[in-house]
Amino acid sequence: MGKKLSWLTLLAILTAMLLLLGCGDMGKVEQGRVIGFDNAKATVTFIVDMKHDAGNPDYSGAPLTFALPKDPMERGEDPKAGMRMKLDTKTKEIVIYDPATQGFKKITYTVIDQKEGVAKDDPLVAGKKFPMVDRTKKAITIYSGRQKILSTFSVPDEYLSLPDNTWEAGDEVRVYFKEPGKALRFQNITKTDIFKK
Repeated sequence: MGKKLSWLTLLAILTAMLLLLGCGDMGKVEQGRVIGFDNAKATVTFIVDMKHDAGNPDYSGAPLTFALPKDPMERGEDPKAGMRMKLDTKTKEIVIYDPATQGFKKITYTVIDQKEGVAKDDPLVAGKKFPMVDRTKKAITIYSGRQKILSTFSVPDEYLSLPDNTWEAGDEVRVYFKEPGKALRFQNITKTDIFKK
């Protein structure tokens, strides 16, 4: 009787393990910077962060589009879209996503003024909307909360006609999904994490 019970117990455990393995699609997570958000269609498009390093992201992956969850409990705040992927103050380059070519462009800029160590609550940036684009003075001012940099710069004339959101960093978001293109959970981590743009 004891031997029969242990075989039944072992069989039950093996069956449970097989069921878990068979049904154990745990899903996937992707995160990146938003380049498009359609509130009416409830879709978001973002450039994938290839490093998954909050302090030093690499927004150079392919754009992904997801339908957002219908359940409001699984959906975070609506994201802000922008085309700026990187501000490199050492090389004086900005990397943008260009929707027309569906690729990335490196734009060399000339510094007009730059302040470092600027916290988000600093009077220089608090309550102000960035980017500030002054086409008459050929000056663009952006703020990177992640890098704590307030920078005013000029770019070649050919780029001055681009839309203002070219210079804006979109929100960083994270999606959990099992089926490509359909988010089961959506989080706007720019609004919830300590790292900002």
